[in-house]
Amino acid sequence: MPPNPELIRIENLSKEYRNGPQSVQVLHDIKLSIGAGEFVAIMGPSGSGKSTFMNILGCLDTPSSGRYFLNGRDVSTLASDELANLRNATLGFVFQGFNLLKRASALENVALPLLYADIGVAARTQRALALLEQIGLEARRDARPNELSGGQQQRVAIARALANNPQIILADEPTGNLDSHTSQEIMAIFSRLNQERGITIVLVTHEADIARYAKRLVRFVDGKIVHDGAVDV
Repeated sequence: MPPNPELIRIENLSKEYRNGPQSVQVLHDIKLSIGAGEFVAIMGPSGSGKSTFMNILGCLDTPSSGRYFLNGRDVSTLASDELANLRNATLGFVFQGFNLLKRASALENVALPLLYADIGVAARTQRALALLEQIGLEARRDARPNELSGGQQQRVAIARALANNPQIILADEPTGNLDSHTSQEIMAIFSRLNQERGITIVLVTHEADIARYAKRLVRFVDGKIVHDGAVDV
């Protein structure tokens, strides 16, 4: 049990994919709890189940059995609109491929989650500008993704993830497309968000030097957690 208020609780969670008569067990009886303010790195070889697990944490996939509590609510009991509201209010997402809208400016990309939250144009613009300023990209507000470096695109993606003041940021290989120097800059941003704002960070990575920024390591092998504790990489 984490020392701080619990944000994520996983109870006996399993995930199976079926292909006709064949089935593949991807996750096996996972038990995990993550508290407010933690910085958790998830590692494991390809096929270990870590990406499937992150998709379940992000409410992008559902378990075959077991229960997932997000901010005290059993995700499986929620109607689609309730789940969307909980997800939008609680989670921010950062992906390896940035996932920015190619034809939208940096400002428009950051403001996009606020549009879905039914916030007015003036308030959306003000909030998005403030977030771009926080990551040092206010001068590039009108730039489209193809006019930005990879590191700048990922900073825009982080600002977008922060738009709705999430309690948790789920980051899936956020430095996978970046060079080592830019990766360090991105991880410094995550560290500040965790230390200064208390945002819970759950981050998937293959890279030991990235995992060392975290305070806790969860290691998957063959769909099972084989390590949950100190960062030992």
